[in-house]
Amino acid sequence: MHFTRLGTLADVPIITRGEGCYVWDEHGNRYLDGLSGLFTVQAGHGRRELAEAAAEQAARLAYFPVWNFAHEPAITLAQRLAAYAPGDINRVFFTPTGGDAVESAIKFARQYFKLIGQPGRTKLISRYLAYHGTSLGALSLTGVPSIKTPFEPLVPGAVKVQTPYRFRCNDCQHTDGCTLRCADDLALRIEMEGPETVAAVFMEPVQNTGGAFTPPEGYWPRVREICDEYGVLLVSDEVIGAFGRFGEMFGSLRYGYQPDLITFAKGVTSGYSPLGGLMISDRLAEPFLQGTATFLQGQTFGAHPVSCAVANANLDLFERADLCGHVRSHEGRFKQLIEGLLDIPLVGDVRGDGYFLALELVPDKPGRGVFTSEQAEWLLRDYLSPRLFAAGLICRADDRGEPVITLSPPLIAGEEEFVFIESVLREVLTDASREFAARNAS
Repeated sequence: MHFTRLGTLADVPIITRGEGCYVWDEHGNRYLDGLSGLFTVQAGHGRRELAEAAAEQAARLAYFPVWNFAHEPAITLAQRLAAYAPGDINRVFFTPTGGDAVESAIKFARQYFKLIGQPGRTKLISRYLAYHGTSLGALSLTGVPSIKTPFEPLVPGAVKVQTPYRFRCNDCQHTDGCTLRCADDLALRIEMEGPETVAAVFMEPVQNTGGAFTPPEGYWPRVREICDEYGVLLVSDEVIGAFGRFGEMFGSLRYGYQPDLITFAKGVTSGYSPLGGLMISDRLAEPFLQGTATFLQGQTFGAHPVSCAVANANLDLFERADLCGHVRSHEGRFKQLIEGLLDIPLVGDVRGDGYFLALELVPDKPGRGVFTSEQAEWLLRDYLSPRLFAAGLICRADDRGEPVITLSPPLIAGEEEFVFIESVLREVLTDASREFAARNAS
């Protein structure tokens, strides 16, 4: 199993079916899927129209590559995505997964600069703690030390910058507002590396790992300004952030910035079939449209006809049900309920937007202290995870940064689901606070 401690695994939950915001295990127990599978099942489980779209396409044309060929589902999907995307992001390169999309963006940026006569631009910048994938290129962008070190040395030229982490920011956590030092750090790093060596900056609209780091006011305009000043490409990694998670088809639309490239996956099919992709601006496409130039990237299952057909059916559903509007209408209530948990001693911060929130846990709320590794291990894996699951809530209790609980329910969720999430978290976290205080009493 993926990212699983196999040696300590005693009982594996076997999920057998899903409907709406819920899934059931082999024993008939029901769970609220508070993580949308893996930030993926936007339209909810059990959507028969998506399954039927897959079956119909498989019966007509189950597979054909897009190497010197095309097929209707990919053409239609590319046109629709281009219409949704911000600005002149109009070209689509389909991949099997989000990690493949990030890997393709890395390769595209490097080849693009070679084609325009700037071959020295090979370095890539991303943010500390950010997760961009597990292939060696995407892992080099990933800023989570614990999942990088087993595979080092990685691809050279991957540089990390500050993330907008106001809760623990040395520059501004005690001020009235953000100083934007986290954004200015990008300019500093580009200068340190040499602007003529930097190809692209990879950032998520809202950073997942570490716990839903939202951009402060002025952050994205400053990042865009820096990229323009130094001629660096801005890649918006929207593998999680696209398709309604923040109430817009693309997260960059929610936060008002114009990327040069967008990576996407997950919600484009609501998880009913694997699909990802890279989108680029018309300007960046130009060098690849001349003479014998070729983007030297290709994958057997890129633009898979069945996955593209499912994505088109998913977008039909998005439009018919106005899922983005549903998120915008209900996100305030969701956040209100979760922010109410700040009265629990272990809950230090609540952050995020749309249907993507995180609670950062702290051992010492007034001092914003940090857990020891032993305390975090007990809290997240020995106490919280099993109790949350037993209470019928699937979410993520994680410490790839400081310990956080991440919530990302299907976009069809409403008051009933929000109230259930809040009630389970309140009960379990209140009990955890009491137990933690008793265990650590001097």
